[in-house]
Amino acid sequence: MKKFEKVNLTYSFNALEPYIDEETVRIHYTKHLQAYVDNLNAALKGYEKFVDKKSIEYILSNVSSIPKAIRQTVINQGGGVSNHNLYFSILSPNPKHKPEGKLLKEILNTFGSFNNLKKELNTASLNQFGSGYGWLVKTKRNKLKIINTSNQDSPYSLGYIPLLTIDVWEHAYYLKYKNLRADYVKNIWNVIDWSKVEKNYLCEKLYWYSNI
Repeated sequence: MKKFEKVNLTYSFNALEPYIDEETVRIHYTKHLQAYVDNLNAALKGYEKFVDKKSIEYILSNVSSIPKAIRQTVINQGGGVSNHNLYFSILSPNPKHKPEGKLLKEILNTFGSFNNLKKELNTASLNQFGSGYGWLVKTKRNKLKIINTSNQDSPYSLGYIPLLTIDVWEHAYYLKYKNLRADYVKNIWNVIDWSKVEKNYLCEKLYWYSNI
C-alpha cells in the first residue's frame, strides 16, 4: 500500500525564530503533522484501490470517489496532511519577501497592490472562527482568490489550487503568541518565501503527480 508522508523540512526547527519559535515548529511538525499522516495511512488500509498511485491532493480534489465509510476521515486526516505540507513548504529562514513576474502581475490585477493582498489574507485568517486556515488560491481559470477554511478542509475539495496558507489552528502559534493571533499573522510574513509561492502558481498541475 502507498504510504503518505509529511514534507521534508528544508530548515531546522529553530530557523524561523524569532517569528515562529523552535518548540512550536518541532511539536507542530513531529507531533501534529505526523499524527495526521499516521491516521490517514491507518484509515486507508483495506481501501488501497481507491488511492493507489494518487497523491493526497488528487484524492482531495476528487473526494466523492472515496467510499462513504472513510470519506470524512480522508477529508479530515488527508486535509491535515496536505494543508500542513503546504504550510511548512512555503516557510523559510531566508525567504524571498515579494513576488515578481506573472504572479505579481496577477496580484496587481486582482488586489490592486501587494499590500492589499496581505491585508485581505490577514483579514481572512483573523476572521476564521476557531481552527482553520487563510489561503491564497488559484481558480481553474488561473485567477487569484482569498478564502478561509475550517478545521482541515482543503481548497482542493472546493476546486481551487492552494498557493499559500496561514495556519490559524492554535497549535501553530499559541506557545509563543498565546491569544494574540493577530501578532502571529502579522509576523509570519517575515518567513513566507515567495519563490515557493511563485512555483506553486506557475505549476498548473501542482497536485496531480505529487508524491507527498
